[in-house]
Amino acid sequence: MYKNLFLFFSMLCTLSCGVKHNADMLITNGKIYTMDANNSVVEALAIRDGKIIDVGTTGDITGRYAASRLENLNGQAAYPGFTDAHLHLMGIGRALQRIDLVGTKNFETILEKVKAKAATVPAGQWIQGRGWDQNDWEKKEFPTNEALNALTPDHYVVLGRVDGHAILVNQKVLNLVGITRATQDPPGGQILRNAAGDPTGVLIDNAMDIVYNIIPPPSLAEDREALDLAMESCLAAGLTSVHDAGVDTTGLRLYHDYGANQRLRLRIYAMLDGTQIGLSPKGEFMSLRDIFIKGPQKNLYNHFLSIASVKLYSDGALGSRGAALLQPYSDDPKNSGLEVTAKDRIQQITEEAIQYGYQVNTHAIGDRGNRNVIDAYETAFKKFNADGKTKRFRIEHAQVISLDDIPRLAPLGIIASMQPTHCTSDMYWAQDRLGAQRVLGAYAWKRLMDSGALICNGSDAPVESNNPLWGIYAAVTRQDQEGKPDGGWYPDQRMTVFEAIKGFTINAAYAAFEEDIKGSLEKGKLADIVVLSQDITTIPPKEILNTKVERTIVNGKVVYKGFQQQKY
Repeated sequence: MYKNLFLFFSMLCTLSCGVKHNADMLITNGKIYTMDANNSVVEALAIRDGKIIDVGTTGDITGRYAASRLENLNGQAAYPGFTDAHLHLMGIGRALQRIDLVGTKNFETILEKVKAKAATVPAGQWIQGRGWDQNDWEKKEFPTNEALNALTPDHYVVLGRVDGHAILVNQKVLNLVGITRATQDPPGGQILRNAAGDPTGVLIDNAMDIVYNIIPPPSLAEDREALDLAMESCLAAGLTSVHDAGVDTTGLRLYHDYGANQRLRLRIYAMLDGTQIGLSPKGEFMSLRDIFIKGPQKNLYNHFLSIASVKLYSDGALGSRGAALLQPYSDDPKNSGLEVTAKDRIQQITEEAIQYGYQVNTHAIGDRGNRNVIDAYETAFKKFNADGKTKRFRIEHAQVISLDDIPRLAPLGIIASMQPTHCTSDMYWAQDRLGAQRVLGAYAWKRLMDSGALICNGSDAPVESNNPLWGIYAAVTRQDQEGKPDGGWYPDQRMTVFEAIKGFTINAAYAAFEEDIKGSLEKGKLADIVVLSQDITTIPPKEILNTKVERTIVNGKVVYKGFQQQKY
């Protein structure tokens, strides 16, 4: 009898020891950078129900789990899915629908592109494009619309500057909106004029709204196409999450529709467009004011949408000399930039955001624009006896900060949300704008990190490419893609490769209060992963540009496989 019992328990042990736990996917034979607190590197992951349930060696994971899908990385490197902490998702899609002016080296090329488009568009319709930058031209001056007028007398033409802070329109548009030499510059905006006082067609910052307010809105089909194009572009770039900087009611409606129908393919942390917080309701959908008062909505649709922050604007852009500076521009001594939102308005919405439980993320590029935001945040924290480190308010761009103000960010818990490729796009002329002393506070990543401030990384796409590998390359080299300048532009401000990766992973997750569910590859976190063709932590920095996205995994599913060059 005892012999039979021994045999029974021995058999039971043998059977139980051979049982494997179920998983949906196993990722094996990789070099997986978890980006956890210890910077652990593992070989394998087990995934179930969209989450990581175990990490370890390939032998351990395959020994413990059985899955219907196996992803053998064959030694390739994997990282937490990249997060772009500042882009414009619908802007990416719309840019893909319009005339692409990025990289044009002269105004004549733009005219050729507009002429070709006009030949396909009926008279009386709108033609839109985006991406020109006069700083890339031999004659580095704003264009005027005379040649455009002659080319397009029967169309309404709006061509956006690369940074989204200036547009060039033809005379037909100026006539439609009633802009003449008698029209005054709006607060926070500028209508450029020629020597005779006539508008040249260039409108900067808030002056653009005069035109944008009358452009017919896209159709629902066009909006859906734009969102689909944008999501595909982001997934192909290895992005699994994005922070969408300034979403209006149309965008929110679309995101809710896609979320409810399980069509969102990447995770969106949406910032309400603070310029519309005061608008009245439109149609059956709540106004942004109503949504704001309702309070934050987090982790909707299985963590694919969160609405928990508000985007404000302090000033304009450096390239169009709209960034607000404490002293005049070095190359435009009569101009100190534009405060596109009044300081008391920034203060008001910041205080309301604290009351309603929102994070505040404010665009600030110039040193005056940044100081205004730091002052507003500090005043609001004191008024409500709030700990800034728990609020995690952000400065979007934080491009030019007075050396006196850099140490103020960390004690207030202010996060610097920065875009490395802005540095390498602007470095050719930034010192001309700022001068040799003020430029020391420009794109000052190392000074900020040394002061204790946290940096999260993004692209500002479609202003720059949404490719995070380009951002990582820019962060670690401070060089353009041709390797110029030698040694990098102010190379003492470079990030290490791990600092740059953290900016696109765990730091970006922290900047959205999501570090407990994403940003690193650990048990219990979302299974959002990117697999690359090369290990970007060990290759020469120049090779980062040649690295390809092999797989993008969101919620435990492969949503992109292969490689295609993305424009945005």
